[in-house]
Amino acid sequence: MTTAPTIRFDIFIAGDSDMARRVCREYCFDVGLCVTVEPVAYIYTGGEEAGVRVGLINYPRFPSDKETLYGHAKELADLLLRWLCQHSYSIVGPDETEWFSRRPA
Repeated sequence: MTTAPTIRFDIFIAGDSDMARRVCREYCFDVGLCVTVEPVAYIYTGGEEAGVRVGLINYPRFPSDKETLYGHAKELADLLLRWLCQHSYSIVGPDETEWFSRRPA
């Protein structure tokens, strides 16, 4: 048995789940990473939208640190933003939730 400190980041973004899986597959292959991709439904005032939750954990087989794992979450979220043609995403981390938007203020 192997353990590692618990570190988890989740990316929340709307868009096509098939495309999200393709983007994640390519990113993980390029950098040596494992993520989960789960379809989600975003329900909000006046509407609903499909999207994904992409999960990154500190996998004990290939342990990492918080900064490195966050760097992967940020790079992957930026790729998903482009490929899913979205304007925003959230990254939920162990200490805070970050919302990024490329819409004008």
